[in-house]
Amino acid sequence: MADLKGFDSKDSGQGRSVSTDKTADTDTLGLKNPAFWYSGGFIIVFVLMAIFAEERLSTIIDLGFTWSANVFGPFWQLLLLATFVIALAVGAGRTGRVILGNLPKPEMDNFKWMAILFCTLLAGGGVFWAAAEPIAHFVSAPPVYAETADIQQRAFNALSQSFMHWGFLAWSIVGSLTAIVVMHLHYDKGLPLKPRTLLYPVFGDRVLTGHTGAIIDACCIVAVAAGTIGPIGFLGLQTSYALNTLFGVPDTFTTQLIIIVFAIALYTLSAISGLARGMQILSRFNVILAVALMAFIIMFGPTKFIVNGYIQGVGTMVHNFIPMATFRGDEGWLGGWTVFFWGWFLGYGPMMAIFIARISRGRTIRQLITTVCIIAPLVTCFWFTVVGGTGLAFEIANPGSVSTAFEGFNLPGALLAITQQLPFPLITSLLFIILTMVFIVTTGDSMTYTISVVISGEREPNAIIRTFWGIMMGVTAIVLISLGEGGVTALQSFIVITAVPVSFILLPSLWNGPKIAQQMAHDQDLYRPNRVETDHRIAEEKLAKENITKEID
Repeated sequence: MADLKGFDSKDSGQGRSVSTDKTADTDTLGLKNPAFWYSGGFIIVFVLMAIFAEERLSTIIDLGFTWSANVFGPFWQLLLLATFVIALAVGAGRTGRVILGNLPKPEMDNFKWMAILFCTLLAGGGVFWAAAEPIAHFVSAPPVYAETADIQQRAFNALSQSFMHWGFLAWSIVGSLTAIVVMHLHYDKGLPLKPRTLLYPVFGDRVLTGHTGAIIDACCIVAVAAGTIGPIGFLGLQTSYALNTLFGVPDTFTTQLIIIVFAIALYTLSAISGLARGMQILSRFNVILAVALMAFIIMFGPTKFIVNGYIQGVGTMVHNFIPMATFRGDEGWLGGWTVFFWGWFLGYGPMMAIFIARISRGRTIRQLITTVCIIAPLVTCFWFTVVGGTGLAFEIANPGSVSTAFEGFNLPGALLAITQQLPFPLITSLLFIILTMVFIVTTGDSMTYTISVVISGEREPNAIIRTFWGIMMGVTAIVLISLGEGGVTALQSFIVITAVPVSFILLPSLWNGPKIAQQMAHDQDLYRPNRVETDHRIAEEKLAKENITKEID
């Protein structure tokens, strides 16, 4: 184990990272960093195989996906569950008062901070999946729940299963213990903002330099790039489908190309503008629009069902939390649902930890854990209830009104089937399409920024490297959808394979996170009685001495 006290604790994060990782001025793209070539080269090979050997690539991906899900699925389920439980313990204890990032107060106000968190982590999947997943579990009950003739209970069970996939465990793995480790090692010890830093407590200096560290970074870059390129591609496919359904716009590659190019321009410009401008503006807009749409649906939609569905859905999830989190009875179903989602979120883990570390300076551990592990999941569950629960209510009232549109796993079809049954259907549908686009744009800009941070070794990468990675991911998505939906689907599935090495990068945070939190609590004198308690005790002792003196006299 590496000695975490090997660096001056007064270092604010400049010393080590600057001397080791800062590239020369002429290396604007980070070409001297081997991680650039490993990750970029792999993506190029993937695209070339998709173009010239699509069947072979599909076979490799399918085999790798099945192997990863079956062999590592149990490990991932335990990893996510342990991360959540340990994170809650760290946040609830005295370590929760630790201030992160070597700043006395947050550098970003609460609304901006939470808006960026929600929009980055929920992403576009939180719109289409919010509509589609509850109806999928309603049509075909999850194996952890028995089939029931009570249609209302069946709907609540469907919401509960959706909450499990997008709730506490999903959020905790992308930014709780790992964020604590990264923030301490970077801001207090001066280590670089890179995935390899997560393994420094285990391997020491060996992991900070050379090709080993570069390979670790490259694995995480490929995982998060796959998880970002996939949604960008699906944005083109799904938005094109929606525009064709609503306005008769041809659902062709040209339409998809225009949509993706527009998205590339938005998230690249946002990434260039930085955390303080574009990302905050887009995130604030998206949160306001999402809240407005929720208020509209609650007011004019099935209000009673939404309220009942949220309360009982959350209650059912909490009641069955451990059985759902540890369910192993149907590996085929798990590979298509729970393990698939866990692999997806694991792939984002290290890079999201870096991004959260970058925007969370001055926050306490308790603020971070409470927001990421409790508040955000509960808000996400409410969002799923408003959108997906409305679809379930419509389906119960009019069987087939949503499930028919969803046939063939048509995610945008399910969303449009719901919005078309609400008041002002055209306007509502358009607003949801805009919401989806901005969600994906906010994910695109944050991941473009984070990849650029890792490649450049700087907290504020230059505009050229941000532009390069933003355009590169978008162009990759365009190339893949030009081959048909299969190319994007293969890349989306590939993130589950990349989750295998990434999960081992995240694993040490289970014990390093609490250890570092305790060390920081000692450094910040949080284990001493607070001043009020001390003064009160001194006063009592003084009064007792005075009483004894009087009695002697």
